[in-house]
Amino acid sequence: MTTIGMHYDVVPGKEEEFEQGFLKVLEHLRTLAGHVESHLYEDVAVVGSYVILSQWETKESFEKFIHSPEFAKVTAWGKAEMLRGRPRHKVYLNQ
Repeated sequence: MTTIGMHYDVVPGKEEEFEQGFLKVLEHLRTLAGHVESHLYEDVAVVGSYVILSQWETKESFEKFIHSPEFAKVTAWGKAEMLRGRPRHKVYLNQ
C-alpha cells in the first residue's frame, strides 16, 4: 500500500470551487484500478492550504494516474484557475 500526499495552496475565494472540483475528481478516482481511497483535508492554521491523502495499492498505480490525460485536464484547470503555486506530491508510506 502506498499513501501519497498531494499539497495544494488555493487562491483566496476559490476554496469552495476547489473542494467541489475535488469531489468530481474523487468520483473518477473510484473507478481506477489500484486506487484504494482519497480524502481532502484543509490546514486549520492556513486558509486555502489543502492536502489530499490518497491510498493506492502500489506507487505504480498512482504514477499511471498522474500520467493520464484525465490528470492533465485537472491540473491544467487548477493551474489556470485555482492555485497559488505549484502542487507538491510526497510519498508517505510504501509497504
